[in-house]
Amino acid sequence: MLKPSIAAAVASLCALSGCATTPARAPATEVRDFAVAGAANVQVRFARDGASGYIQSSTMPTREQAPATIRYAEVPGQPFIRTGSVAFDALFAHAISEMKELSVDAIRDGAYNDDQPIACHCFETGEKWHYVWTRDLAYGANLGLAMLDPRRVRDSLTFKLSGYRPGSSKPREAAGTADGLQIIQDTGSGGSWPVSTDRVTWAFGAEQALTALSGPERAAFGVTALKALSNTIENDRIAAFDPRDGLYTGEQSFLDWREQSYGRDIETDLARMATAKALSTNVAHYKALTLAANLAADQSDSARAQRYAAWAAQLKTAINARFWLEDAGMYASLTAAHSDGAPLHKYDWLGLSLAIVTGIADETRRERILASYPHGPVGAPVIFPQQQGVPVYHNRAIWPFVTAYGLDAAIAGANVSVADAAYASLQRGASVHLSNMENMEWLSGQQIVTDAGHPELGGPVVNSRRQLWSVGAYVGMVVRNVFGVRYADDGVHVAPFITARLRRDSFKDSNRIVLDDLSVRGKKLAVRVALPPVSSSEGHYAVDAVTLNGKPVAGGLIAWDTLEEDNLIEVTLGALQAGRQAIRSVAGDPAALSGALFAPREAAISHVVAAVTGIDVGIADAQQAGPVVYRLYRNGVLVADQLKQPAWRDIAPLAQANCYAVEVVDAASGNVSHHSGAVCAEAGILIGVDDARVRSSVARSGARIAGWGAPQDRFSVDQVQLGAGRFSFQVRYTNHGNAINTGISNGVKVLSVVDAAGHTVARRVIQMPHLPPESAPMYSTPADILLKAGTYAVRLDDFYNMSYLEANAVYANGGGKGGALNKVDIFGVRVLPLAGQ
Repeated sequence: MLKPSIAAAVASLCALSGCATTPARAPATEVRDFAVAGAANVQVRFARDGASGYIQSSTMPTREQAPATIRYAEVPGQPFIRTGSVAFDALFAHAISEMKELSVDAIRDGAYNDDQPIACHCFETGEKWHYVWTRDLAYGANLGLAMLDPRRVRDSLTFKLSGYRPGSSKPREAAGTADGLQIIQDTGSGGSWPVSTDRVTWAFGAEQALTALSGPERAAFGVTALKALSNTIENDRIAAFDPRDGLYTGEQSFLDWREQSYGRDIETDLARMATAKALSTNVAHYKALTLAANLAADQSDSARAQRYAAWAAQLKTAINARFWLEDAGMYASLTAAHSDGAPLHKYDWLGLSLAIVTGIADETRRERILASYPHGPVGAPVIFPQQQGVPVYHNRAIWPFVTAYGLDAAIAGANVSVADAAYASLQRGASVHLSNMENMEWLSGQQIVTDAGHPELGGPVVNSRRQLWSVGAYVGMVVRNVFGVRYADDGVHVAPFITARLRRDSFKDSNRIVLDDLSVRGKKLAVRVALPPVSSSEGHYAVDAVTLNGKPVAGGLIAWDTLEEDNLIEVTLGALQAGRQAIRSVAGDPAALSGALFAPREAAISHVVAAVTGIDVGIADAQQAGPVVYRLYRNGVLVADQLKQPAWRDIAPLAQANCYAVEVVDAASGNVSHHSGAVCAEAGILIGVDDARVRSSVARSGARIAGWGAPQDRFSVDQVQLGAGRFSFQVRYTNHGNAINTGISNGVKVLSVVDAAGHTVARRVIQMPHLPPESAPMYSTPADILLKAGTYAVRLDDFYNMSYLEANAVYANGGGKGGALNKVDIFGVRVLPLAGQ
C-alpha cells in the first residue's frame, strides 16, 4: 500500500477519473462498436462489477462455443489502472487476470513425461498449450511479464535450460562447459536445432527478468544466464554460423510452419531451410551476444565480454549489409537457401520491429521501415505479401505480440500513425474476442473465417485464448508504452507515449490517468500522468516533467537507489508533437485468394542445359492470376530481369558451378514470389555407398547404410581426387526419426576433409533433417571447403542434437525416453564444384 501522503495524492485523482476507493465516480458501463469486414458490426459492452470487477460481452462470433459474456476482477497484489474509461481499465484488468490463470505450479504436454504433470513454478503458454515453450515465454516476458512477475519468469526461463544427459560426455566438436548447460530449442521443423536456431530469443526474456530482480537473486540468475548463453553462443557458432557473410543460418523466429511463409521447395527439403538465413533469428542472435557481453562485463570476465561484443558488432554490420533492400525500404525477411542465398522480397513485422528496437536499424532505415510496412484495416499482418493457397495462421494473420513489438518500434521512431494503428489493434483484439487471443485473420480481425468455395483455406487453423505472449503484449502496452515505465540496469525510465488519438478515443473523460500497485525490487510505484486538453489534430504529447515523490527527475530516469519503499511518479505532458505520420495502408477482400495483397505463385527451373554459346535456362510456371515477369539469379546474383518468356540463355556463365533460381514478379502489384529451388548446371561427383572407396563401421544393405550415426560409428570415403577450387560436400540420406515438422532427431554430424598426408583441411557441421515418410533420398546441408588440387578423404563423426539434452529424456518420441537419436540412412556423398575462391 502507498504511504499516506502518496495515497492522498492518488485519492485526489479519484475525484476526476474514479478509483477502486470511489467506484461510483467511474462510468458504470461503456459500449464500443467495431466494424468487421464481411460481417455485421461488433458491439462490446464493458460494465463495472463492484469496486474492482468487470463484466465484458461481445457480439463477435467465437470459436468452440466460447461464452459471449465473461466476468473477471483485478488481481490483488498486481497493478491496476484508472483512466476514466471503464473499457480501458477493464482490458488491463483482464490481461492481468489471464496472466494469473497462466501462472501454474505444474505443466504438462502429451509429448513429455507421459502427459503427467511436471513441477514448475512457471507460466504455461495458453489455454491450449500447457507447457513452456522457449520463444513464447521469452517474447512474452520481454514485452511485459517480467515486469510483473520476474521470479516466475526466471523460473520458467531456467526450465528451458538443460545440460547433457547423465552418463553422456560432451561431443568432441561441441564447445562450452562439460555439462553443456544451454538453451533448449523446442521440438520443431526437421527435428529441431540447428534447422531452427531461435532458441537465443531466450535472451530477450532473461534481459528483462534481470532488470526486475535485485541483490542475490539477480546475481545468481546472472551467473546461470551467462553460462547458458555462452554455451549456446559457442555451439551455435560451430553449427549455424556462416563466416562468408557473417550471418547465422536457421528458420525464421516464430514463423515455424514452413508452408506458411517459405517456398514450396523447402516444404519437403528442410536442409534448404537450414541454410537459409532469417532476419528475426539473426536479430535474436544479436540480442544474445549483447546480453552475454554485458553479463560477462558485470562478472569481470573481460575476455568473454570483448569476444561477444565484437561478434555482436560484426553481426550488426552483416545484417545491414545482407538483408537491407534499398528498393523496398525494408529488410528482407529471409534469404534463399544454399546454391542461391539472395535476399528475398519477403517481409515480416517481427523481424523488422526487432531490428528497430535493438538498434540494428539506424534512424534513416527505421523511418523508412515504419513508413513502408503494409497495414490492413485492423492492423499489421505478421508477413507480407501473403501466400496464395495457404490457410490462415501465420499467413494472412495478425499476432498481438508482433503488433506489440511494432508499437515499440513505432515509439522508437516517433511514428504516430503506426503507433495509433498498434494501440487500436491491440485494444480491438482484446475487446471483441473477450481474451488475448493467439492470432486473428488480418483483414477482418475475426478469430475464425471460412470460405465456402475454399474451406481448406480458412482459419486461423489453431487459435488459443489467453496466449502467453499476447497477454504479455497487452500488459506491456499499458505499462511500458502508455504509462511509459521501463526497467533497465540503471533504473526506471519513464516516458509515456500518448497520442492525440489515444487521448481522444480512450481518455477523453479524464484529465489524468493513474497506474497503481506496481512493484519492483521490493518497492511500490504509483504513476500519475497529467493529460493536456483533447486535440483534434494528430501527434503525440511531449513529456514536460517527471517527478519522484515531488522531486524533479532529469530525463525521466529514476536511479534505483533513489526509490523509497512507496513512490509516486508524476508525469506532466505538454505540447502536441507532430512526430512522423507516414504509414502504408492496404485493403482488400478477406475472401480473395490472389491479387495485390498476395505474392504470385512460385515458378521452377525446368532445365539447365549447356549450349554452344552458353547455358540455356528454362522456367516452368504454375498458373498465375495475372501478368507476371521473371527474374533469374545465378549463384544468388541477379543476372536477368523483366523476362517475359520462360526461357533465357546465359551467354556469360562462370567457368564452373552455375546454379540458377527464378522468382516471379506480379506486373501490377510488384509483389514477388519466393525463389525456386536452385538447379545447377554441374552435376558433381556422386559416390554411392557401394563404391569401393567407402568405409563404414555399419554394414551396407544394398544401396544404403541403414541406421548409421551412433556416437562410435565411423564413415569415410577415401581417394577422392579433386582440382583446385571451392567444393560443396553433401551426404545423400534419409531421416525418418519423426515427422518433418516436429521432433528432436535432426541428423547433425561433423564432416571432415583430410588430405593425402593425413592432415584435416576442414571440419564442418552438416545437417540431415527429417524427411516425409515417402521421400526419396535427399542431400544434407553442404560443407563448403576451399581446396588445393589433390587427393582427399571425406569422414563423418558425431556432433549432437537436442536429443542429447537431459530435458528431453522424458520426450515420448524419437530421441526421448528410448535414448538420444542422431541416426540416418546414408546413400552416398556428393562433391559439387562452387563458384569463387
